[in-house]
Amino acid sequence: MTGYEITFRQEGGEDVVIFAAHGENLLSLARKANIAIDAPCSGNGSCGKCRVRLLEGEVYSAITRHINDYDYYNGWRLACVSKVSGKAKLLIPDIASAYKSRLRVTDMSSPLEMSIFTELQDSMHTAGLKLHSGYYSAPLELEPPSLENTMPDNERLVRAVRDATGFTDVSIRYSLLRNLPDILRANNFRVRVMVMEDRGASLRILDVFPYDDDAPMCGLAIDIGTTTVSALLVDLETGRIIAKGSSGNGQIRYGADVINRIIEQQKPGGVERLRYAVIHESLLPIIHRLCDDSGMSPERIYRATVAANTTMNHLLLGVNAANIRLEPYIPAFFETEPLFSRELGIDLSPGAKLSLAPNIGSYVGGDVTAGALASMMWASPELTLLVDLGTNGELVFGNNEFLMACACSAGPAFEGGDIKCGMRATDGAIDGCQIDAATMEPTLAVIGGEAPVGLCGSGIIDVIAELFRTKIINGRGKFVREGERVIYDAEYGGARYIIAHPDASATGREIYIDETDIDNFIRTKGAIFSAIMTLTAPLGFTPEDISRVFVAGGIGSGINIKNAIRIGMFPGLPEERFRYIGNSSLSGAYAILMSSGAASKLSELAKSITYVELSTQAGYMDEFVAACFLPHTDSSLFPDAQ
Repeated sequence: MTGYEITFRQEGGEDVVIFAAHGENLLSLARKANIAIDAPCSGNGSCGKCRVRLLEGEVYSAITRHINDYDYYNGWRLACVSKVSGKAKLLIPDIASAYKSRLRVTDMSSPLEMSIFTELQDSMHTAGLKLHSGYYSAPLELEPPSLENTMPDNERLVRAVRDATGFTDVSIRYSLLRNLPDILRANNFRVRVMVMEDRGASLRILDVFPYDDDAPMCGLAIDIGTTTVSALLVDLETGRIIAKGSSGNGQIRYGADVINRIIEQQKPGGVERLRYAVIHESLLPIIHRLCDDSGMSPERIYRATVAANTTMNHLLLGVNAANIRLEPYIPAFFETEPLFSRELGIDLSPGAKLSLAPNIGSYVGGDVTAGALASMMWASPELTLLVDLGTNGELVFGNNEFLMACACSAGPAFEGGDIKCGMRATDGAIDGCQIDAATMEPTLAVIGGEAPVGLCGSGIIDVIAELFRTKIINGRGKFVREGERVIYDAEYGGARYIIAHPDASATGREIYIDETDIDNFIRTKGAIFSAIMTLTAPLGFTPEDISRVFVAGGIGSGINIKNAIRIGMFPGLPEERFRYIGNSSLSGAYAILMSSGAASKLSELAKSITYVELSTQAGYMDEFVAACFLPHTDSSLFPDAQ
């Protein structure tokens, strides 16, 4: 071996040793060794989150504003600006691997989430979308062959299926035919067949099992988000949810947003790296966990449906996504034919197909069309706004007469990006805050209940709303009160509010929010509200005309609606008009898994939703500038925000 020995000591895990050449970038080296280092900006030096600690040896590390003198003296470095210069041992903080195991995802076992799926089934029935997947089983007792009955095995089975189902066009898949003679004789010609309807006109025999085998035919509904992946294992005959699971998206090490992932895909080997990360580090572990929990074999899974944004669809299939980020922003596809899951390296039942929910724009994908389907806004005359908040922000506005959709650049701050003490929603993240108006002392809610590490999206909303409510900051996000927790220091880019002192934080470092952070988040909330105004105003509507606001997505469940209104992120409407509808993307994937009618409706919706590219809309920038204030430059829009 040549080069220097680099040891990555994973907090709470094993050491990984790799040999590296002089000058090799530390973040790239960690990725090569499959070491998870949190790098939302994908290594361009802007986020300051890829902190590692030098325990022994040496590395060359450029000076950065993200590491102060005290932390540098204690060995802290940014991996993205550090290079190998000798033998070294580095500590990788456990928070870096949170996306694999501890990232907070939707609790689909909660009564709220389960009630959402129950209501979805009822709503589908009301809308005339029959809960019928086209997959079902049938017990059969075949007449055994004899000298008087010499019919071949395949024809014997096909005729029995015709008699039992009424279908005349029946076929058998090849992989089943190979084993059919043995299966029939081992079970004395008493079997249970698994069949699939093809457009209601023909029937395909997928599997043959013992007569008394009552294990269900299964399907997978999958939501691939930029940050998290969620899945349901479903009984295709009844719609019953058998098992549920979620995890972080393994691609997150290559950047928190889709742009950085597209850039990574263009590098040598990038296509396969991104595909491997989402399939082998996210999808397959979830599928295996679902099967283990339910006692099922992956070969009992006959169909899968996926709802994902446009970029995630490209990265999943290994399709070049470069043109999505380049003007005029043209993806390789909006809609695809179903493909065999095994083509992607996802081993389910032989012949199992995977379908993608159709996209409608470069930045409005199948997750949004699936969400619009599941919300049932297309079936109601009430003007409805769907706001899906995750790593990206997408909106759909309309009713049973029209639907319009757009995407806004809202994600980085919600995931802790652009916020110095920001982080994703995992253990140690502050996700709620109240501030005493007199003492300015905060009361914090922390995921996991332990000492805080940083701020996640819902916590940022609460902190800024509380700072504004208690008049510690003004409408421009500038500090206007003095006190023990408000520090004025040019080194930190102006004034900052101390949320947790070093002795009260899990890291031993101060947790704070400063004027630059607040300004970044004001732009984020301004992007959302200006997008709402841009969708509604050209049609002559005002926010007051919106009868219902559906909030969906990972961050949606943790948002304090009153505080989101107070800072001007959501319209100043009565709180009872707002409703959290869970992971609407996953709900939509479930709907098209279980209903051919829903799948047809989704295809129809994707073709009928008007995609609005905000950057080309006259007046959008004026709306955005007006919204970059707390709560807004037009205070009449938020009469109760103070």
